Amino acid sequence: MIVLKATQDKVLAVLQSVSGIVERRHTLPILANVLIKKTGNAIQLTTSDLEIQIRTTTELGGDTGDFATTIGARKLIDILKTMPGDQTVALESQQSKMILKGGKSRFTLQTLPAEDFPLVQEAANFGPAFSVPQKVLKDLMGQVSFAMAVQDIRYYLNGILFVAEGNTLSLVATDGHRLAFASAELDVDVGEKQEVILPRKTVLELQRLLSDVGGENSPRIEMQFANNQAKFTFAGMEFVTKLVEGKFPDYNRVIPRNHHNSITLGRAPLLASLQRTAIMTSDKFKGVRLTIEPGTLRVASNNADQEEAVDELDIDYGGDLIDIGFNVTYLLDVLANMSQDMVKIDLADSNSSALVTIPGNDNFKYVVMPMRI
Repeated sequence: MIVLKATQDKVLAVLQSVSGIVERRHTLPILANVLIKKTGNAIQLTTSDLEIQIRTTTELGGDTGDFATTIGARKLIDILKTMPGDQTVALESQQSKMILKGGKSRFTLQTLPAEDFPLVQEAANFGPAFSVPQKVLKDLMGQVSFAMAVQDIRYYLNGILFVAEGNTLSLVATDGHRLAFASAELDVDVGEKQEVILPRKTVLELQRLLSDVGGENSPRIEMQFANNQAKFTFAGMEFVTKLVEGKFPDYNRVIPRNHHNSITLGRAPLLASLQRTAIMTSDKFKGVRLTIEPGTLRVASNNADQEEAVDELDIDYGGDLIDIGFNVTYLLDVLANMSQDMVKIDLADSNSSALVTIPGNDNFKYVVMPMRI
């Protein structure tokens, strides 16, 4: 049976959309495979890592009929990548193997039985569904995802907190040293508060898959949350993921209020200044010292070889003299992930956390702890 017959670019795009979560090495060999299920003319591709499951349904030609098998996802992608985009490729079943044909090339691939593929059991009690433009969600994730923890022993920090309440969706990420908060108004009312923590891998995969198209025709993504699962439906795909269990820190207590010293300056000049001075920090100790006084912001760094860098920016400031140290990576991360021209920094003193915001915009907040230098 010819399971599919279409151009390489079409087949590759569908395969790549579901294969981001596939691990090359897994204790269960079948999880390196993609489940291919043909029903009539429709073909369904499913991948899983036992915590996330992605499924897409499309039409890719071939014979009409019912058929199911699993085949190595990465190997299939690697082979397809070597073929021209406009070349017609066909996948045929022969006994327990699959034959991939393209031009004068022919590949015989091993399969594993479809019935052995472990599907994720979907939760029975999902909350009410609501949808947002994909670009809105992608932008929110981009504003906070860099602050997620990486393999922290406090497992609830290895992801992003989603809070949907009324007509607001808020995302929060923290690694204990810095915290990023971003929110957007929804064009729907989601009613009661729903709060879930999405795992890091899920966040990165969604960022890869979501569309950047804005405006009135922006494609949408539908979300549903259960106690231990979240479900996203978009662009013919169904994305089910386990949630991180645990209590996320109370981010409202972390965000400082009423800092009486405030500077507003150009984001690009500050980013460039920090990038210059970061060169003189040591690999282990990424500290830079910021000295803020009326009219001037001085950025300084040094390293174990007694080298140092000093950079000055003219600022409109009339507050207290503040001498404060930061991990320069935490400042570079936030500035590089913003697109606005201006940035506002609120400070209390050299021992308190700093608040980075966008002037005239309450939908983004970034808190960074000082470090001793």
